Amino acid sequence: MIMNLSKYILRIAILLVIANESVRGQGNDIERKIDSLFSNYDSTTPGVAIAIMKDGNVVFKKGYGSANLEYDIPITPQTVFNIASVSKQFTAFSIYLLEKEGKLSFEDDIRKYFPDLPVYGKPIRIKHLLAHTSGLRDQAALFALAGWHWEDIGTTEQILKLVKKQKELNFETGTAYGYSNTGYTLLAEIVSRVSGQSFSEFTRKNIFDPLGMTNSQFIDDYHTVIKNSAYSYEKKDGKYVKVALAYSNPGPSGLMTTVEDMAKWTANFHNPRIGDARLINEFNKISLLDNNRPVIWSANIGDTTFHAKGQLHWKYKGLSAISHGGHTAGFRAVLTRFPENNFEITTLSNDEHYQMLGKVLPIVELYLKNELRETPGTSSNPTPARKNASKFTSDIKEFQGTYYSEELSTTYIVTVSDDKLKMTHYRLSDILLTQVGENKFSGINSFAFEMEFMRSGKKVTGFKISNFGAKNVKFQKKE
Repeated sequence: MIMNLSKYILRIAILLVIANESVRGQGNDIERKIDSLFSNYDSTTPGVAIAIMKDGNVVFKKGYGSANLEYDIPITPQTVFNIASVSKQFTAFSIYLLEKEGKLSFEDDIRKYFPDLPVYGKPIRIKHLLAHTSGLRDQAALFALAGWHWEDIGTTEQILKLVKKQKELNFETGTAYGYSNTGYTLLAEIVSRVSGQSFSEFTRKNIFDPLGMTNSQFIDDYHTVIKNSAYSYEKKDGKYVKVALAYSNPGPSGLMTTVEDMAKWTANFHNPRIGDARLINEFNKISLLDNNRPVIWSANIGDTTFHAKGQLHWKYKGLSAISHGGHTAGFRAVLTRFPENNFEITTLSNDEHYQMLGKVLPIVELYLKNELRETPGTSSNPTPARKNASKFTSDIKEFQGTYYSEELSTTYIVTVSDDKLKMTHYRLSDILLTQVGENKFSGINSFAFEMEFMRSGKKVTGFKISNFGAKNVKFQKKE
């Protein structure tokens, strides 16, 4: 009997060793495949940090490439990155924490906090800022039209002054979706004014410290020294160059953090240490227009993405996903959660050319391959062809002149050069305009834009210009 028992125990031990080796082999196989996915990064390139959570535990974390190419500092899971627009969900969550305490209401008119903002008709409420349905022109779009560069210093104070000068919205509040960094600047400022603390201090005390996110902070002064932080890079003419970032504008962006800290943030969605289950359930709900229809971020055949307070709801091969990406300077970040599968991936990069979901989704395939199913492909509508410029009858010399915008406090000079219209600004390279209509032209400064010259009778009196986030900004022609 003793001999048989000994053989039984030995057999169980052998089986356990085989099972453990099998699991370890599977883990090593996944790690090899992930390493292969990021094999384009090494000590001579910027790179990416990654953390993967499954069932509340970190199952993989690693760094690839360099955090600093000048000093050959490698990226690790402890490297600090600017996560750009992924910051927005922390800003929105701060608003939810204050609402839970009864210190504000989602229905509050924002002029309660900013009484010197223009009156646009319908009140803009906090809920509209959260959902990108305010109609407020985007601050980055306005800065571009005003002749600012990406690397210029940008502060909350400057943005508030700019917003107060805007006489129109992109659309009637609550009727449409329009991505607006401006809205999240105002949300962060509301948090500060309601709490009596800086936004950076509020988030530290109410989010980062309770969750143990010891390497996370919102930057409200770009001079701040941040240990273990990555520089951002872009490849030009085959060489990597630094891309500076001088924003001091927390809220829409500006969160410095690590993949390890982001794992603690995603864990809070399952087992709340800040907020509670009801708050998180409401926070995760898809945003609504004023007519109670869902806010649609993008839509193609069989593929619709919805917005929810700094997060996007979509489907990947039958699985429900909640994610958001971020891009500023050379930083690119993406947080992707599969809440029904208790699975999350965070990737943070200092490479302008990082492929984001192009790298994340193959990892999803590795971990959730048995739960995925193929879905019909999507299609997009063809872009309508532009009219041939030779058919236009207007004399482009009529459009020459000096144009000024009170809303942007800036001037453009329009001239004719080599039979083409050219627009100049003292801070920008000259912009060649392409005619797309009798009085309509297109061009590019930081972003592509369209402009239409206005007339009184036959006389040209000004133009209105639009880009991705600022519509119909008016310039008057100087006599």
